[in-house]
Amino acid sequence: MSKVNASLAAAIAGAVLIAATPAFAAQCNHKGGFNGFLADYKKEAAAQGISARGLAALDGVTLDEAVIAADRRQKVFSQTFEQFSGRMISKSRLAIGERMMLTHASMLQRIEKQYGVPGAVLIAIWGLETDYGTVHGKRSVVRSVATLAYDCRRTERFHTELTSALRIVDRGDMASAQMVGEWAGEIGQTQFLPSSYDKYAVDFDGNGRRDLVGSVPDVLASTANYLKGHGWQRGQGWSPGQPNFDAIKAWNKAEVYAKTIALFAEKLNGNKTKSAQK
Repeated sequence: MSKVNASLAAAIAGAVLIAATPAFAAQCNHKGGFNGFLADYKKEAAAQGISARGLAALDGVTLDEAVIAADRRQKVFSQTFEQFSGRMISKSRLAIGERMMLTHASMLQRIEKQYGVPGAVLIAIWGLETDYGTVHGKRSVVRSVATLAYDCRRTERFHTELTSALRIVDRGDMASAQMVGEWAGEIGQTQFLPSSYDKYAVDFDGNGRRDLVGSVPDVLASTANYLKGHGWQRGQGWSPGQPNFDAIKAWNKAEVYAKTIALFAEKLNGNKTKSAQK
């Protein structure tokens, strides 16, 4: 996500973080330190089916104190919807979104046909999360989620994220070195956490890999698949009070953010209709 959005994500609990119960009891601040934690974790991950290729992603990984510091700095998000949406739906971001709607029109139609999610919603999420893929973090995702799995604040949640990150490497979707993102482990152009990547990413460009960093078709189709998986209803509205607003809230539970996605999509959709009528 953009530099503007990076701190925002922490403040409003991230876009696609899914809580899950790990297959073993997570232990924070392992008595053997970070290296002891990794040694024990590798045994547990192997027992869950992670092969040597996935486990190798942990070789040489060190604790990232900056990630722990960032996690501790999270604050309550206090902007109103009017303040936030007015800042985030800027003229330039809207104009670029309109161009993206035209550039990817054919692909967006195919995605909507398959998943039922209109292109305007996907473009709105793409623009808000990473300014259409231009800025989406530079930290090692494996290192970040391993650090947070070792730490005591959200241990179990990030054990799950770490296992999912290794599965992504294990299946050949991405090498560990390619898996870079924000400090909480968000990956790619619409900021999937590893567990969501593992569950909802799709290979829409047909090259045999699910690539949410470099493939726009995979990025947008996977985002649509996520929304479909969270109850998106084909042909229904997405504004507050309409059937699909809950699916947008599943993307980000903060009301102000969800409402901003919905408004941005409405603006893109309205401008698309106007262009078609000219």
